[in-house]
Amino acid sequence: MLTAGTETPTVSATDVEAAAARLGEVVAQSPLQHNDRLSSRFELDVWVKREDLQPVRSYKLRGAFNLIAQLSDEQRAAGVVCASAGNHAQGVAFACARLGISGSVYLPRTTPRQKRDRIAAIGGDRLEVTAVGDTYDEASAAAQEHAERTGATPVPAFDDARTVAGQGSVALEIVNQLGRAPDAIVMPIGGGGLIAGMGTWLHERHPEVKLIGVEPSGAACMAAAFAAGRPVPLADVDGFVDGAAVRQAGTVTYPLVRASGAQLLTVHEGQVCSEMLELYQADGIIAEPAGALASAALPLVHDLKHGATVVCVLSGGNNDISRYPEILERSLVHEGLKHYFLVDFPQEPGALRRFLDEALGPDDDIVLFEYVKKNNRETGPALVGLELARREDLEPLLERLDALPAKVERLQPDQALFRFLV
Repeated sequence: MLTAGTETPTVSATDVEAAAARLGEVVAQSPLQHNDRLSSRFELDVWVKREDLQPVRSYKLRGAFNLIAQLSDEQRAAGVVCASAGNHAQGVAFACARLGISGSVYLPRTTPRQKRDRIAAIGGDRLEVTAVGDTYDEASAAAQEHAERTGATPVPAFDDARTVAGQGSVALEIVNQLGRAPDAIVMPIGGGGLIAGMGTWLHERHPEVKLIGVEPSGAACMAAAFAAGRPVPLADVDGFVDGAAVRQAGTVTYPLVRASGAQLLTVHEGQVCSEMLELYQADGIIAEPAGALASAALPLVHDLKHGATVVCVLSGGNNDISRYPEILERSLVHEGLKHYFLVDFPQEPGALRRFLDEALGPDDDIVLFEYVKKNNRETGPALVGLELARREDLEPLLERLDALPAKVERLQPDQALFRFLV
């Protein structure tokens, strides 16, 4: 039984199956591809569910379409509204265009023009796109005001039983495509719609499957809900993994995820960046940060037998190419290959030459050097960025820096200046 609008809505496997049937003629069955790189590295049988190849490059259209398709004629006439900064808005736009329903999308003004244009292109003349405020919360407030003023139906990104059932259809496809239930499925968590739907169906139909949900360490709202026994807001949210940067788990999704028996993992944003680069360079896959969450977590999965079949849900491919310099930087820092220092150089001829000769190893590379000469001072600070060939080269480098007559301070990732650089 599917119940919406109550304090503790429920979704059953039957509801997920009904959603899958409803989506069958309009939503593409995304490929399930074997991944040799991940299989070899982890000695597992790893498959990747390519939801990034959906028409809107993410699974979000499943939940949006399933909800909007069930509206009454009166509700359809009044239209729908949502707040989003990306993938969910594209899902709503897709559903509006396919079902002939008018929709309104409210985006923060900070949403890149590329995403705004893509949302508008998918929705066509059925969709009105409005940029308002500087944050998602401001866009959400505007969408709520629109719903109250016009009678339009709000379409939540995850916290609605119909959305959850639609997202859960991914699980049916995986089992059908594989021809059997895998040993484990690893999936990303934002507000919890995907894992709530998939977990509900698998818990009822294939309870032997191990469910693993992955959150970015800077936005682990479901882990916070598990710890508190209820959804609670995070004090701070790192927005880098934007598709999963949710402040509070859903009141609909939390109890479903809890009941599914899912294991929760958190992954550092730097590890996500490293996996994004591996997906691009080794597999030819352009994944957004949230899309890489599942496969980025495989190093943390230790309780699977050798050769176990594992499916990772690659949930989205809406990545802006301009982000790759930051992605590379975060990856290098996370892998221990890039470091920053403040070096107080003596203001005398040959100081830099001594630094190069006495501090740097044969494979160390200066990638940043910022220095401004100050008159009437004995020393002058320089900001120096060094890239190493190997992680183990760091300790010898630190020893050589300690032996220098110049004062050297290593910048740490939690310092404000470091966050300015990365």
